[in-house]
Amino acid sequence: MITDGHVHTPYCPHGSSDSFKAYVEQALKQGYQTITFTEHAPLPESFHDPVPDKDSGMKRSLMESYIRDIQEIKKEYQEDIDILLGLEVDYIEGYQQQTSRFLSDYGDVLDDSILSLHFLKGPSGRYHCIDFSESAFQKVVEDFGSVDKVYQGYFSTLEKSIQADLGPYKPTRIGHMTLIRKFHHLFPSPAGWDESIPELLKLIKQKNYQLDYNGAGYYKPACKESYPPHPIATQAYQAGIPLVYGSDAHTSSAIGQGLDQIDQTLITD
Repeated sequence: MITDGHVHTPYCPHGSSDSFKAYVEQALKQGYQTITFTEHAPLPESFHDPVPDKDSGMKRSLMESYIRDIQEIKKEYQEDIDILLGLEVDYIEGYQQQTSRFLSDYGDVLDDSILSLHFLKGPSGRYHCIDFSESAFQKVVEDFGSVDKVYQGYFSTLEKSIQADLGPYKPTRIGHMTLIRKFHHLFPSPAGWDESIPELLKLIKQKNYQLDYNGAGYYKPACKESYPPHPIATQAYQAGIPLVYGSDAHTSSAIGQGLDQIDQTLITD
């Protein structure tokens, strides 16, 4: 079965205006049987989005419309493709209670969702969006003091996200777990950067979570690999962790990106 478990929508404030229909038609053209729309969930109301345009997540006021639009497109294409209603939810250290409350409000209508780490709290107390831009990543390094410490902070926070109690509707798929590598050709990863991966995979397995096997990194000029890269995806597969391919498409034309480059034998049917 061909599945894309990580697709964005016209509700993405930093994406495209491509319609739901455009995404679905592209998925059908490529032979997909299932797709999950996983728009960036609204950020906690008291959280200060660190990116310049404050557009990391959709507005809370649009949630009802988002849900309604997906329910309608589900009905329209119910004979052709299985469309799942989901969200990409941010784990933000210090905002677990607000995130849990949000999930309690909407979790019962969600079919499938992703828990991702985009924001990292630095030693200064400032939050950084780690994948926003090269210059923003440089500021992360300056705050932490070194790339090595950034990686330590990232994987430590990733562990917290896996362990976090976000209530009964917590997403059970971990999004692009090596997103910290987005700029690794410009900011080389420190030696032994992946030493914590086996323990993280053990935790993911214990929780019966899945991994987002994300193809978008192949199209990032300073990354050129999947999230996670092949060796880690193989470790996860061997540990019995389901890997779900995700294009992380922010335009309809990006449906399927990276699918030909990842190891499709590792993907969960």
